[in-house]
Amino acid sequence: MKALVKQYAEPGLWLMDVPEPETGPGDVLIKVLRTGICGTDLHIRSWDGWAQQAVSTPRVLGHEFVGEVAAVGADVADIAVGDLVSGEGHLVCGKCRNCLAGRRHLCRSTIGLGVGRDGAFAEYVALPASNVWVHRAKVDLDIAAIFDPFGNAVHTALSFPLVGEDVLITGAGPIGIMAAAVARHAGARNVVITDVSESRLEIARKAGATLALNVGQSDIADAQRQLGLKEGFDIGLEMSGRPEAMRDMVANMTHGGRIAMLGLPAEEFAVDWSKIVTSMITVKGIYGREMYETWYAMTVLLEGGLDLSPVITGSYAHQDFDAAFDEAATARSGKIILDWTS
Repeated sequence: MKALVKQYAEPGLWLMDVPEPETGPGDVLIKVLRTGICGTDLHIRSWDGWAQQAVSTPRVLGHEFVGEVAAVGADVADIAVGDLVSGEGHLVCGKCRNCLAGRRHLCRSTIGLGVGRDGAFAEYVALPASNVWVHRAKVDLDIAAIFDPFGNAVHTALSFPLVGEDVLITGAGPIGIMAAAVARHAGARNVVITDVSESRLEIARKAGATLALNVGQSDIADAQRQLGLKEGFDIGLEMSGRPEAMRDMVANMTHGGRIAMLGLPAEEFAVDWSKIVTSMITVKGIYGREMYETWYAMTVLLEGGLDLSPVITGSYAHQDFDAAFDEAATARSGKIILDWTS
């Protein structure tokens, strides 16, 4: 089968023939239809310091996908050949304290699809049945392909109650934009999203942000004045990993404000901890999705009319992966899709 492989420990990716994945009695073999390009894939392509530590070559990339079930193992129930499915890309041990308590997203032994084991940028991918999400409701294939990052957005946005709250999102990447759409759909009063890319801010406006603010030209205090906020933001969703964004967020939170932090910093940085203490701010770290409550919430949000179509800004045949990755690496695009049916 064809697959997009990190064949060598150097910058680049290679589209090449590899064996189809082997499956056991508890596994599902999936024919991949479409995949989404993630920031993780960009790091692996460029072979930066993180990728060099996290990935062993050769490795088939990819963890955002939708496909049709091609075969199921003898022990698999409730999943049938022909089902439309996506996959939870975090494979957990099932034996640690958190897994046994039903908190699988907190497993210390998590292995990432397309990072620690071969992934979905291929004609076929294999997963344990416990990691397969069957789309029981009708869903657009491009949206189904990005259920993984959509889950990150939902997990972050729904970490705290949103009804009637004023929400600040720092970082208008695709996940930040999806989080803005979720927050508005879930009943937030105002949703402000910040970035320095006008292209991405425009996508955020289409997705439903109340105010998309270019922090290269205005500051968050200006947004508060424009919206008539007197005491600061109730909820913060930090999506950028940038130190200045986190510091600005903390400075503009109300007393008792709550921050969910998904953006992964490239290095350590200082924040005003005295402000966090004296303003009684809660900071919660987010990594991935809750299994499988977030997946259920994603499906219900889409059934309830949540529109993520503005987030999809490009689609390419998988053979044109270089052009697709180049576009995904810009600060202008939303989610970029690879089509594996051509």
